[in-house]
Amino acid sequence: MTNYLFWGIAGAIALVVAFILVRALRRSNDDAATSFDQQVYRDQLAEIERDQARGMIAGDEAKRLRSEVARRLLAADRLEGPTGTAQTGPNSALIWGMMAVILATGFAGYAYLGQPGYDDLPLEKRVQIAEERRSTRPAQDALEAALPPRPPLEAIDPAFLALVEKLRAAVANRPDDLQGQQLLARNEANVGNLTAAYKAQEKVIAIKGKEATDADILTQATLMIQAADGQVSPQAEALLDGVLTRDANNDTALFFTGIVNMQVGRYDLAFRYWKHLMDVAPADSPWVSEVRSRIEALAEVAGVRYSLPDAPAMPGLKGPSADDVAAAQDMSPEDRQAMIRTMVEGLNDRLATEGGSAEEWARLITALANLGEKDRAIAIYAEAQKKFEGRTVELSGLKEAAVQAGITP
Repeated sequence: MTNYLFWGIAGAIALVVAFILVRALRRSNDDAATSFDQQVYRDQLAEIERDQARGMIAGDEAKRLRSEVARRLLAADRLEGPTGTAQTGPNSALIWGMMAVILATGFAGYAYLGQPGYDDLPLEKRVQIAEERRSTRPAQDALEAALPPRPPLEAIDPAFLALVEKLRAAVANRPDDLQGQQLLARNEANVGNLTAAYKAQEKVIAIKGKEATDADILTQATLMIQAADGQVSPQAEALLDGVLTRDANNDTALFFTGIVNMQVGRYDLAFRYWKHLMDVAPADSPWVSEVRSRIEALAEVAGVRYSLPDAPAMPGLKGPSADDVAAAQDMSPEDRQAMIRTMVEGLNDRLATEGGSAEEWARLITALANLGEKDRAIAIYAEAQKKFEGRTVELSGLKEAAVQAGITP
């Protein structure tokens, strides 16, 4: 019934508009021009009479001008026709044909591209659809099964792959070995076997039991999301919800909970989670830059007026100035080494007191190894692993720095 009502109203409006357009078109522009010309010629005749009366033109010239203007006036009268309207009859069929084509094209285009039988979508209905989409999402294994085969990682050291194979065999024989499962989860992720990595991490959590930390659980959730190519499964969302129940300000959980709400269409909730992340995340949070680059677009979709605040000042590593570089050219090797050590110690002190990004921690590890202080580099690497526990991306960068520094295989 609603569908018929829609088409009835649309048809009536279209016919009214067509009638108005046809009526306007049938009033030819020539008609308007002819009426204007007639008035001009009559005014000219009157002007000739006035000029002759004032003696401005001679009688013969006035007679000639009146004859010429009168001839033009008669021509205009004939063009208008006996009824006083322009003769547009021959164009009526063309006008109606054009209107018919326009109306038919409009109705056909809407029937093909539009949704004439589609109900209105008030906010309550949209929320209901989004929550239905959330509840009917595929499970983790179904999400992974629907993905194309993942290409293998390039440039993996064959010796490292051999060690991973040995680790798999050892863990298979000792499934309750906590350290073995932790190493397996980390190294499976390093070689790109994300499904195997999160399954090993799941065993880590099971072995730890009540001792499992939120960082352990976030590692599990992050690996699951990566294995599903960025999609958040119901199982991964449940892990995130558990973390937020215990720590409502956890930046990683806030970030991915915002992602899952975007994926199901709850942009309003996604904005709330990301706005909260912007308010509470530490300065070195890996998610702040990502959220800052997308939150204004998210707010627009969510129907929220939001202006991005100025970025907080980030403490950076003070590098050598141009004068320092110039002075270093004239230094002895010992003095140059002392200057480098001073800068490294300054970075070490700042990270110890103020914290910093994973890239800065990796830079300190590399610098200490280059200075020959590998024991300190190992200790810094261990401290950084604890600081960024559960953050797979940051841990991967730290691992690469440690390998390049020669402090870990």
